[in-house]
Amino acid sequence: MNVSGFPTSSDIYLEVEGKKVAVVQSYTARSTKTSRTVEAFGEDQPVATIPGQKTHVIELTRLYATDEALRDGIRFHDLEDFSLVICKPDRKIIYSGCQWSAIDEEGALGDMVLEKVTIVAAKRLEAER
Repeated sequence: MNVSGFPTSSDIYLEVEGKKVAVVQSYTARSTKTSRTVEAFGEDQPVATIPGQKTHVIELTRLYATDEALRDGIRFHDLEDFSLVICKPDRKIIYSGCQWSAIDEEGALGDMVLEKVTIVAAKRLEAER
């Protein structure tokens, strides 16, 4: 049962070419930026800061392949350039240009469930729903 306003696993999913390939139970996201300070001779404090490149690293917990992806023979280890979509009550967050950097598996033979997957995204877009 999906109580209005509370995200469920169907609200967090991986998408490849517009097709949902896996639902995700939970996630932790960390965005960083390599900003630098500008120092001037004779000043005891920086005179400015310059923004740098952004990096988005997301850890996903409990991924389940969709039935359609299973029929298509999905292999998580082969996924490249995919998107992570997170639907919140008031907005949708899309991480695109994703590549996985770590996959931790647990479970029985033949299960299409991954315990933890760490991904790196090229872009983060946030839009109102």
